[in-house]
Amino acid sequence: MRKEGNQELRRGLKERHIQLIALGGSIGVGLFLGSSSAIQLAGPALLVAYLIGGIVIFCLLRALGEVAVAYPVAGSFSTYAHIFLGPLPGFLTGWTYWFMWIVTGMAEITAVGVYVHYWLPEMPQWIPALLAVIFMTGVNLIAVEAYGEFEFWFALIKIIAIVLLILGGLSMIIFGVGNGGVPVGISHLWQHGGFFPHGISGAVTALAMVLFSYVGIEVIGITAGEVKEPGKTLPAAIDKVFWRIILFYIGSLYVIMSIYPWTDIGRVGSPFVSVFEKLGISNAADIMNFVVLSAAVSSCNSGVFSTGRMLYTMAKQGEAPRFLKKLNGNQVPVYGVLVSSACLMAGVALNYFIPSKVFTYVTSIGTFACLWVWATIAIVQIKFRQSLSPVQRNKLAYTMPWYPVSGIFCLAMLVLVAIVLSYDADTALALYIGPLWLLALALVYYLRRR
Repeated sequence: MRKEGNQELRRGLKERHIQLIALGGSIGVGLFLGSSSAIQLAGPALLVAYLIGGIVIFCLLRALGEVAVAYPVAGSFSTYAHIFLGPLPGFLTGWTYWFMWIVTGMAEITAVGVYVHYWLPEMPQWIPALLAVIFMTGVNLIAVEAYGEFEFWFALIKIIAIVLLILGGLSMIIFGVGNGGVPVGISHLWQHGGFFPHGISGAVTALAMVLFSYVGIEVIGITAGEVKEPGKTLPAAIDKVFWRIILFYIGSLYVIMSIYPWTDIGRVGSPFVSVFEKLGISNAADIMNFVVLSAAVSSCNSGVFSTGRMLYTMAKQGEAPRFLKKLNGNQVPVYGVLVSSACLMAGVALNYFIPSKVFTYVTSIGTFACLWVWATIAIVQIKFRQSLSPVQRNKLAYTMPWYPVSGIFCLAMLVLVAIVLSYDADTALALYIGPLWLLALALVYYLRRR
């Protein structure tokens, strides 16, 4: 018979795990592969877009951290929405976040097949995707410490790649390494149409792409129920995220756009590969393929972790089937993990068999879900603060800076992103499909209650 104490998740994540999970969540495949598209939209002004995006993400994480330190539970923003906004918003947020990660995971494990195909062109792409899901499922069923260790090393791979790019790029800019001893300088940042070649509108348009490159950063809130000393560990990790974003995102893009004219970056392939090749690293393409492969597997790992915990929490709240709250001997929500993994594999199969338009509809819900979850985090923090007495507010261990202006700023930026999405036919789809998804969920919620 299971001991009563084992009915709760084990607090096995250490501070170094959380530090690297937070950092890994803020550095995605988009930086390595998608930065070329963003550069073409904004030119060097993309640096400003990333700075603004970094401020938005920092404020969102501080909002999440304020509530998470007071309520360190695995369900995070779904539980907080349930408490401070009501059962229906909690139900909508939990299932929407779960679906967002399933869609994201489907795309990531499909990408795993593509990256492995680079080295093994004879192997069908579904095989590496299947192996990745099986492996990550096993990791997540062992113990929460196993998830923390794998995320630690996956994040370290990305960090090393970016640090090498920044250091190598600066040596080229300042000392001319890889450029015949002639310093490259930074004049490319303003020589080709100015720092804002497409005006302010270019930077605003790129802001939507910039914010979506941070998807996954909120996983740090999901870890709250399994962190040792959450009151100490969570604030330490969150407070360092903003400066890491400045260093890794803005630092790497600053180096890339200084070395190459921004007008050429889209034509020379991955900007990371181009810089490494210019430094004389002949197998740069292989190195970066390994880095993006590890980033995709890391995203899949986080997806299995966060969806399993979300199903577990919603089952405890009565918003999902009860069997999903069962824990194995390692205090891991075994059925939550297995159900999510099964959905990921079904998604890979659907990716190959259903019409592309249907798949586009499904993935558009993921785009909408991101905006919904982030807006929920900002609103929950405001409602949480309003629920406290003046004495309780003064006793908060970790607070949202510049309240309530910071929360309003986050919501305004998310509205701006939604407006930007509405101007493009492909991205506007999310704004139509997303509300239909919420309506369907609400219908399910009321039918279950009846």
